Amino acid sequence: MSDAPGQKRAALVAGRSCDGCTLCCKLVPVQELDKPGGTWCQHCEPGVGCRIYADRPHGCQAFYCGWMINSEVGPHWRPRDSRMVLNFQAEQNRTVVHVDPGRPDAWRKPPYRAALQAVATRMAEAGGYVLVVCGGQHTMLMGQQEFPLGRVLPIDTIVYTRRPGAAGWIYDVKVNPGAGSDGADMLRMA
Repeated sequence: MSDAPGQKRAALVAGRSCDGCTLCCKLVPVQELDKPGGTWCQHCEPGVGCRIYADRPHGCQAFYCGWMINSEVGPHWRPRDSRMVLNFQAEQNRTVVHVDPGRPDAWRKPPYRAALQAVATRMAEAGGYVLVVCGGQHTMLMGQQEFPLGRVLPIDTIVYTRRPGAAGWIYDVKVNPGAGSDGADMLRMA
């Protein structure tokens, strides 16, 4: 596997591998292949692997799910078992949770929901958020609040405000269609 010039390769958690898991090939969009999230990649053999592994796009080469690169993510988060792929995007101050459309409620079940809410609370204090994506539908978690956003396109911007409440921050969130550029700056505070 080659890395892009100047790009640091992710350190993998010892003892973890992708063996038998191809869920990222279904849930994560691949721009270079015009593959949307939530659909199987044409080059994937589910449960086996990529049929073009040696020539796969850079986006695929550079991607490792959160379970593979973060030892704090417990074994129950393995995508093959949880039916979710975690994608930590530090540069955008967000965690994206890609949920299998065949199990749309997976993220709401214990122990996942409580863990995601805890992460959303910590991230919100630093201006970040958790974005749950399932079959094209987006749900944003900020603090202890949940915001169903519907379909959010890369050119859309999510705008939020916050105000103090008795139990912490109260957030208001809305989507501004077509207000963004390429999705890199999807979130902004009004």
